[in-house]
Amino acid sequence: MRLALSFGIVLLLSSAVFATPIVYVTTLDGLSEFPTNASPGTGSATVIIDTTTHTLSIDVVFADLLAPNTAAHIHCCTAVPGTGTAAVATTTPTFTGFPTGTTSGSYFNVFDLTQLSSWNPTFITNHGGTPASAEADFAAGLAAGEAYFNIHSQVFPGGEIRGFLTPAVPEPATILLLGSALAGLAARRRS
Repeated sequence: MRLALSFGIVLLLSSAVFATPIVYVTTLDGLSEFPTNASPGTGSATVIIDTTTHTLSIDVVFADLLAPNTAAHIHCCTAVPGTGTAAVATTTPTFTGFPTGTTSGSYFNVFDLTQLSSWNPTFITNHGGTPASAEADFAAGLAAGEAYFNIHSQVFPGGEIRGFLTPAVPEPATILLLGSALAGLAARRRS
């Protein structure tokens, strides 16, 4: 009975860990663009994908572009993680409500990934033909390091600043809490 209870608790904890949203972050700059450029523009983006609620949260700040921006979106999936180029995966030509025509700004929005409007139609076509298949391939591309956020401008129509999205490092308190829970389960099991 104890073994079954312990197994059930571990299963519950592990399923909760995998069901949580996954946070990706990046720093945006001209040196990360392809081809690289000498833009003084900088930025940072946090992207959270939740495959349980089928949402994508975008939180970005940017500054010092050489010209007003013309588009912002996420590209996926490159052939090699952390390098190369890929087609636009998300809304085209730019995120809904993005402060287009500025050289600095901030943006936050949550997209419903079950909606066609959250995707580039070509990405859906090339990734299974449905929002669900596009979401699955996009999530896999994020996890593999094959997706990047970029902001295009009038001076750099191919992209002025970009950065590949990488998993955020968990807070030490989160690691400590999970470790304590597992240690408690192990100690309880021994007694």
